[in-house]
Amino acid sequence: MPVGHTSEPPSRGRPESAFQESSYAALCWCQPIRTLKKRQRRASYGNCNNICPRAVTSSSRVNGTVLLSDFSHTFKICCQKQKTRSHRKGEERRGGIPEKMEEERGRGEKVQKERRVRVARSAWTPSVWAISAVSEKGSVKALKMMRRELSSLFILTPSFTEMFVENVLTEVKGKAALVATDRTGSITLQRLLPLSSPQQVGEVLAELGGESGSEFKAVSCDRCGGHVVESAVRQMSRWMESSEKESSPPTEEEGEESCGLLEAQVLSFSQVVRDNAAEFIRHVHGSHVVRTLLHVLGGCLGPPRTETRPGGKERSIPPQLTDFEIPTSFWYELKDLTETLMENINLSVTDAVASAVFQTMLTVCHRKRPKLCKQLLRRIMEYLTSRSAAPGVSPLLVFLKDQASSRLIETIIQLSHKPLLRGLYKNHLKGQLVDLALHPIANFPIQRLTAASAKYKLFLRIFDELVQGVEAILAAGHMGVIVQLAESCAESEERQDEMMQCLLNAFHCAEPGSRHVACLPLFMSLLTYEVYYHSDTTEGNISTEIPLTSICYHGSRLVQALAKFKERSLLLSSLRTLSPSDLLSMATDPAGSHVLQALITTSSDKGRGKILKRLEGQYVQMACSRLGSRVLEAVWNSSSVGQRQSIAQELVPSESQLRADQFARHVWAKFALSHFAHRRAHWQEIQTGESKKRKLFSDILE
Repeated sequence: MPVGHTSEPPSRGRPESAFQESSYAALCWCQPIRTLKKRQRRASYGNCNNICPRAVTSSSRVNGTVLLSDFSHTFKICCQKQKTRSHRKGEERRGGIPEKMEEERGRGEKVQKERRVRVARSAWTPSVWAISAVSEKGSVKALKMMRRELSSLFILTPSFTEMFVENVLTEVKGKAALVATDRTGSITLQRLLPLSSPQQVGEVLAELGGESGSEFKAVSCDRCGGHVVESAVRQMSRWMESSEKESSPPTEEEGEESCGLLEAQVLSFSQVVRDNAAEFIRHVHGSHVVRTLLHVLGGCLGPPRTETRPGGKERSIPPQLTDFEIPTSFWYELKDLTETLMENINLSVTDAVASAVFQTMLTVCHRKRPKLCKQLLRRIMEYLTSRSAAPGVSPLLVFLKDQASSRLIETIIQLSHKPLLRGLYKNHLKGQLVDLALHPIANFPIQRLTAASAKYKLFLRIFDELVQGVEAILAAGHMGVIVQLAESCAESEERQDEMMQCLLNAFHCAEPGSRHVACLPLFMSLLTYEVYYHSDTTEGNISTEIPLTSICYHGSRLVQALAKFKERSLLLSSLRTLSPSDLLSMATDPAGSHVLQALITTSSDKGRGKILKRLEGQYVQMACSRLGSRVLEAVWNSSSVGQRQSIAQELVPSESQLRADQFARHVWAKFALSHFAHRRAHWQEIQTGESKKRKLFSDILE
């Protein structure tokens, strides 16, 4: 029976038995309140709990809201808002709500059922939202209503939230698997479980798994049920919260007992996964549940999966993991689960879905169990290199070119320690890097190898081999390899001069020396000198009339990596030759703005002054641009007081334009241009103090 009610409601107009059995939930059972006296109604304005103990439960008062219901096998929440004084008097005169009739259609015949809602409308107006449980034919509609309004729970009091969750889960009991495998019911449970206590989540998992846990497989491999199991397992991260919220600190035994059911169910589910590991990791839905289980057993959790909208862009940024304490049993269970998964290592190289599970396993173990991770990496590499291949050819070269196994090898390279990387290059990849970099799939593991070796001397050998095929790699369009090579040079502070010279040769601007000043537009557009300037000759002067063409993403990243080199005089000289209109185009371009910001902020005060001299006359247009304003703020933060003053002098005359623009008004406020215009001495004093602080902290950090 739902919380806060001591007796069954009167059976007026009780529906048929089929209707009774298929009702999904009932929120609250309250007696009608129409019989309340006017004096009691007026008293309810101050405290709704004092209306009538029989009519309104102690949990019915929620932010000035009276929750009432007069149905037998349906529930409705009528949230009511306070009205003005005149409207309240009108509502008191009118009394309650007239009876509402709803029509329900069966198979070819029309059945009318009377549903009455009697609500005292003394100080409130109804219908902020309502949820009704209906028969099996109408359950989808009811659950959609619940799904649409569940977000309102977060603004209600904890007491109501607890009552709501307990009542819904009580009514779901016995039908959890049915609700979890329904699309709308699945989403509803996913939103309810984070609001539930660990004990309640454990009860839901217990019902989903059955007495022996054998039902976990069917629910987890369901398109909708898998999300519910994931959400339930994720709540294990809150197993310590229940004890922390209590006033008196509980003992370890009490804390373990409070979450014992949830812990036992997670372990039971892990046992089911171990018994059916091959089927789970190959299943498109079940594999996601296994990956979540690995995170929970390891004690680290990322953000929950969200619904993808059609046409929406998915960012490839790796999720940020959050660590939490785990029970001791999880420590051993993770070891057992990884052992079981390693027995099915053959699936990781043939199935892309299973490969993702092994990648998650390695990532979790690398974060939480480094020793175990090293063992797993060594065993996986032993398996991959022991497969049969053509005579004289390493089997690893075959796996690097496969869509499924190449991603697993990428993860292995990223997480490998120095001896494993050295052995991988020496025994399998030496002399093959350029060919692999030209392959449409294998070039990605080569990028990871270049990045992972940047902090070791191994990078020198990898660079010397890859630099021989830079122009061929550029022609193949695998710019990720070139960008990563430049970034590794900047990180290791090795081979930077060779990298710059190699790029000058590849873009045909090394000889004659007069072409050096053209390197920046060529790098940003990834075009050779002849293509960019429409010239077939190898000699001749640069045509300065050609405007800056399109700047591509990888070109921007390449120049940003080159800007971290110790010697970047070529890039700065090329930047100073650009016209003011080209500099404005760079500042307002999505890719070029990052290049301009990197070059200006990393320059010396003298070099920055030369660039800002070329930008004079463009500051107002930059400030009014979404991207240009960001560049201008970064330039301002790295400039000296004198350079700031010259920028402010150009911006102040356009005060009306800047204050009216949606982007420039932030520039006006951050630069304190009102102070500059009316209290210049005070402005200069503030800017001088900030400059001194910035230099002080930069010296400390260096």
